[in-house]
Amino acid sequence: MSFPRSALASSDPPAADPPAADPRAANPRAADPRAANTGPARPVDDGELRRRLSSVQYQVTRCSGTEPAFTGVYWNHKARGEYACICCGAALFSSADKFESGTGWPSYTRPIRKAGIAYHTDRSYGMERIEAKCAQCDAHLGHVFPDGPKPTGLRYCINSASLGFSAKVPAPSDFDESIR
Repeated sequence: MSFPRSALASSDPPAADPPAADPRAANPRAADPRAANTGPARPVDDGELRRRLSSVQYQVTRCSGTEPAFTGVYWNHKARGEYACICCGAALFSSADKFESGTGWPSYTRPIRKAGIAYHTDRSYGMERIEAKCAQCDAHLGHVFPDGPKPTGLRYCINSASLGFSAKVPAPSDFDESIR
């Protein structure tokens, strides 16, 4: 792995990803994550999340799950705007930094705010990866890989189920091309 060890927030013990749930079996109250409330960032209550999120959204964000590739609502989403944490509403990624990675998950070159993402070592499945979590509420978002395009060379591979979308003009990024 080409990330410096100092770039990691912690060396958390491995957490095995549970089997991915079928996104078509999502809770009908939250069947379209694009319509989810992405209001101001705030602490989240687990009971509230269980009621508000679909089963897939909860599994991904609170249990470090992974949605199947090419099934999430945002993997091929082209609208201009801002992607926020589905749990707390914190602004995370801009459509200006989204790119087609061919992986089946939304991919970004950088977050809107450097401090908006928390990085952790993930040693599940016999490999070492960098897990990306929402720094505001600790929701699992996905992973960061060192194989992205310029300007950062990073690929934030993010689960659609962890995101909400707003068509507003995204804030400019303060990311300085380092995950430290």
